[in-house]
Amino acid sequence: MNIRDLEYLVALAEHRHFRRAADASHVSQPTLSGQIRKLEDELGVMLLERTSRKVLFTQAGLLLVDQARTVLREVKILREMASQQGESMSGPLHIGLIPTVGPYLLPHIIPTLHETYPKLEMYLHEAQTSQLLLQLDSGKLDCAILALVKESEAFIEIPLFDEPMQLAVYADHPWADRERVPMSDLSGEKLLMLEDGHCLRDQALGFCFQAGADEDTHFRATSLETLRNMVAAGSGITLLPALAVPNERKRDGVCYMKCYKPEPKRTVALVYRPGSPLRARYEQLAESIRTHMQAYMGTDLKEAV
Repeated sequence: MNIRDLEYLVALAEHRHFRRAADASHVSQPTLSGQIRKLEDELGVMLLERTSRKVLFTQAGLLLVDQARTVLREVKILREMASQQGESMSGPLHIGLIPTVGPYLLPHIIPTLHETYPKLEMYLHEAQTSQLLLQLDSGKLDCAILALVKESEAFIEIPLFDEPMQLAVYADHPWADRERVPMSDLSGEKLLMLEDGHCLRDQALGFCFQAGADEDTHFRATSLETLRNMVAAGSGITLLPALAVPNERKRDGVCYMKCYKPEPKRTVALVYRPGSPLRARYEQLAESIRTHMQAYMGTDLKEAV
């Protein structure tokens, strides 16, 4: 038994599919399947039921998966402790980002981080919040940048900035010439939203419900760009996070306006595992991002968060 075998087992438990688990582990499906059988032979127990097309774990298999996750977390801590012996801001760093933050934040911070920490090897992974937190907990990720939710409270949270949401309407909408809209004006309106799984969906819905608005259930988007295109086509209105909003008030058939009373917003933060020996690294990285975004957004983010 070796660490790689445990990684294969945990990957299979997460994906419940041999091919997807193999792809995630960067090996062939026969290799992963063979190593799982080898692990069963070595332990003398059946870890999987192979009587159906689905991946079903036996009780012994489920227990071993839990223990494997614990072992992999401890191995991760050992590696982090070893990396502390060198320069604090050097070596590999796996960072997770949610889809409603990553594409809009990365162009602002990556050039600065590369220049400030040239020896830091950053690997970027995009996934929805629930997946990122699972990968963070298992040690696959070192840290993650996401919008704070209740589920992230189990980790150390370092707020980076508050990001307002703006209202996006189509060019012929009656509000198209307005620069600001009180949230109370949304009462009775139906807004286009992202599909389930995106934390922005729940955050935006919270503000909409508070204002007396509701969701347009005829369509749910897979991305912010799909939402934007649906608005441009005149299919509805929506809330978009500020980093996804262009500098122009009107562009490509979409008009953007600020909301107030209250201003809808979310807190974007860097999160990492409690007890990680690399706390100083994450704190330094977060401070660099916070300082850069404070200058870009023109607000005192330290006070804002």
